[in-house]
Amino acid sequence: MDKELLLKSHFHFIGIGGIGMSALAMGLLKKGCSISGSDLIKNNETNKLKQLGAVIFTSQVRENIEFVISKFNNKLINFVVSSAIKQENEEFSYCRKKNLSIKHRSEILAMLMSTYTTLAVAGCHGKTSTSTFLTTILELCTHNSSSITGGIIPIYNSNCHLENTKYLVAEVDESDGTINKYKSDIGIINNIDFDHCDHFSNLSEVISSFKIFATNSKKLLLNFDCETSRNNFCSKSRWSNTTAKNVAYAIIPTQINAQNTIGNYYENGNFISSLNIPIPGLHNLSNITAAIAASRMIGVDFVEIKKNIKYLKLPKKRFEFRGQLDERRLYDDYAHHPNEIKETIKLGRLFIKQKHNNEFQKRRLIAIFQPHRYSRVKQFTKEFAEELSKADVIYVTSIYGAGEKNEDKITSKIITDLIYKKNKNVSYINNYHEITKNFYELTHKGDLILNMGAGDCHNFWSILHGKKN
Repeated sequence: MDKELLLKSHFHFIGIGGIGMSALAMGLLKKGCSISGSDLIKNNETNKLKQLGAVIFTSQVRENIEFVISKFNNKLINFVVSSAIKQENEEFSYCRKKNLSIKHRSEILAMLMSTYTTLAVAGCHGKTSTSTFLTTILELCTHNSSSITGGIIPIYNSNCHLENTKYLVAEVDESDGTINKYKSDIGIINNIDFDHCDHFSNLSEVISSFKIFATNSKKLLLNFDCETSRNNFCSKSRWSNTTAKNVAYAIIPTQINAQNTIGNYYENGNFISSLNIPIPGLHNLSNITAAIAASRMIGVDFVEIKKNIKYLKLPKKRFEFRGQLDERRLYDDYAHHPNEIKETIKLGRLFIKQKHNNEFQKRRLIAIFQPHRYSRVKQFTKEFAEELSKADVIYVTSIYGAGEKNEDKITSKIITDLIYKKNKNVSYINNYHEITKNFYELTHKGDLILNMGAGDCHNFWSILHGKKN
């Protein structure tokens, strides 16, 4: 869509408050489009959009659509939905009934991507972190880059920074199969895992969707350390954190602690330099290696990259320190798949190990987990139990359904019952208000508390903080 046509267009987002939808709405606003949208929940993103001139509805009713058609009758109106919007949604249903122009969010993102040299970040885990690292490097090294992601990037304090630049870093989502819509100059595949059981039946289906993404990428950058990626895709551009042989880019770690990661950087098997990276965790090192590799593929000078590495930060909700209450430290993390929980707990252990004075010798790792989607709990019950049991104390809350119907009457107790066989220090606690009410009985001074999940669990700190004050 050219600039002139964009200016004549209006976009109404049904579910505008979502992290992906709000990023697109913000981007189109910056491109000069008029924007409206609806969401039942107010958040920082809807507030920002409203301040920038978007019309925001806090209901989702037919009258909203009628108002938009009436107010913007001189424009080409597109109604935008994501896969999270159900058929019975009143706005969506009315749009279909009236044969209005409905676009999926993937179509809008694909349209924006087509106007840039795009680096598309895909993969089942670490997309937002990789996008954040890549965005930060390109912003600081080229001053000629934009970004649309599924998280808040610290350098912009936003999930969208869309300007008239050469490059665009775009985080693309595989969860609903729309990954086949995206064409990119460099396609990055972090890893491939079985997830999103509401859409995919098995790992083979996930791989097939990534194969279309790979075909649509002019150049492909692959994680050599991911067995599924390594066995199913071919590319000369591969990165690793375990070997410098047979890969184009590698960072081999020499030291990992709670503050930073030190490693040796290689290109095509040749040692280039030692790097001191201010982000802990081996999984984060993989994401950073991908970001450096993608930057090098578009010709960014390595000296510039090394100079700016110290400014890297994790996006929000990725091992994010929320604060301390009576010597209990609370971290938020988006981990909602067993493999993500595994890495987050490993990182938590790093933090506990750093203090060995008498006061903190009995520090415990407390895992609070809000399962996300009934289909995911059903598929990965054993795996969730396996990984969560590695914490010292585990509290599992009720499942955040994310709009799914609980046809199999699944509850979190199937996870806690399995954990109990491995670790007796586990409890099912219905919700975060209950945890808050008993916070000082459930936790001890010196505890490191990991609050994990992809639902509304990240309101926990606000609930706790309100109680404390």
